[in-house]
Amino acid sequence: MVLGMVLGYKLKENTITATSIFQFSKKRSPLQEVLDLVMLKYVDKVDTDTLGNDAIQDMLSKLDPHSSFIPARRLTDINEDLQGNFQGIGIEFQIFHDTVNVMNVVPDGPSAKAGLMIGDKFLKVGDSAVAGKITSEGIKKLLRGPGGSTVQVEILRGKEKLPFTITRGLIPLPSLDAAYLLTPSTGYIRISKFAETTYEEFMASLEKLQGMGMKDLVLDIRSNGGGILGEAVDMADEFLSDDKLIVYTEGNHVSRQEYRAKRPGLFEKGKVVLLIDEASASASEVLAGALQDWDRAEIVGRRSFGKGLVQEQYDLSDGSALRLTVARYYTPSGRSIQKPYDKGVDDYDNDLVRRYEHGEMVNADSNHAEHGKAYKTNGGKTVYGGGGITPDYFVAADTSAIGNIVTVLYQNNVINNFTYFYYLANADKLKAYQQPQRFVRDFQWTDKDWQDFLRFAKQSGIPVASLTEKDRYFLNQRMKALIARYVWRSEGFFEVMNDGDRAIEKAVEVIGNKK
Repeated sequence: MVLGMVLGYKLKENTITATSIFQFSKKRSPLQEVLDLVMLKYVDKVDTDTLGNDAIQDMLSKLDPHSSFIPARRLTDINEDLQGNFQGIGIEFQIFHDTVNVMNVVPDGPSAKAGLMIGDKFLKVGDSAVAGKITSEGIKKLLRGPGGSTVQVEILRGKEKLPFTITRGLIPLPSLDAAYLLTPSTGYIRISKFAETTYEEFMASLEKLQGMGMKDLVLDIRSNGGGILGEAVDMADEFLSDDKLIVYTEGNHVSRQEYRAKRPGLFEKGKVVLLIDEASASASEVLAGALQDWDRAEIVGRRSFGKGLVQEQYDLSDGSALRLTVARYYTPSGRSIQKPYDKGVDDYDNDLVRRYEHGEMVNADSNHAEHGKAYKTNGGKTVYGGGGITPDYFVAADTSAIGNIVTVLYQNNVINNFTYFYYLANADKLKAYQQPQRFVRDFQWTDKDWQDFLRFAKQSGIPVASLTEKDRYFLNQRMKALIARYVWRSEGFFEVMNDGDRAIEKAVEVIGNKK
């Protein structure tokens, strides 16, 4: 599972084109015969399901790094991420001192309609007491269920116990994190993945920003590990005119299939800058490659991950699934951006580490695929294949180390916990900012706030006297962003985190200089 799934989980790498069931011969394979003999004859008791799954994973690891087997117990969670929704009650929670605390309530979701609020504490779900003896997975199982079903909960709000009946419903998992104006005429949209709802979310935000006066766009797909190919194709169509080629796929058993622009786009004229980094992969690289090859966008950041393989998902009879690589995709200029994987999965997984070691993250001169074949864009610009999308403008990574104390604070949830309690104590004052732009500009942590944080960390068993100035700056910004998230959700978080972001500053500069 580690070999086949670790990158898929971290990067959401799946470029999925279809889901289907394939009919196989009834003749048993040697693998099945061996498993049957182990089950019938082996000296000790063996979990043959686990043994079979391990055998499948080992076999797939010999093919490529992205073909993977998904056990039935994990398939629902993985599919939900690509579907963009799930059935539940619409809250975010965290367990403090063995008590489930409501961290966020989805606007207009089932819990919001029932009356739940940030800061509520769960005492009971149905007949099950959950205070003092529940895990995160345990509370999820109790709260989730079929849409339209109800769940009875008992909540502690302040010192008062309150009963609520919540009708479960469809909870969105948005793939668009933020959409706002960087300047009066320059919009910003951040996409975290390509799920079934991504194009719809993107179009709604694009129209909203155009209505606010947007003329140019910064599209941020940094750390976007991909997802559904069709969503990236539809987004690219909004920037490209006529029937321009967006991407094509081809494999040994799959004939060439072309994806072209097919309708008038909503943003075919304005300036576009696309932000990428080493964690932008798969469908993200489809979008970046198409816009770069047609000279429709300037690419800012660092060389992308380099995943140019397409998977199809096949549902298996026991409820598990196989995601099998069936084709490569190629950008309009004909380049494959898949990085080599002929030296094995471990070598492939260590590629990003080698980039750091070789200085690629800080040196623009080395920010292209090693020995990658050169291609030409429609306008004659040189681009490279064989290992990701090379940006037109390089922005170095911040490689200065954060202190070990900050890492310990993260691992012990001290940062999240402090900002949660800070918000509960100051909610009215924070909501008075009304807009995240005002909050970004005007909110500052006071000396008293900082001393409160130091005391809170100490009470959690973590002395923080050795924090460096850089550590303190990082903590100030991160905690400010987390506070903004309570008030304005992910958009508020990213407006704070984007303040002073060098890649965004470079993007605005490029838009201003481009004729």
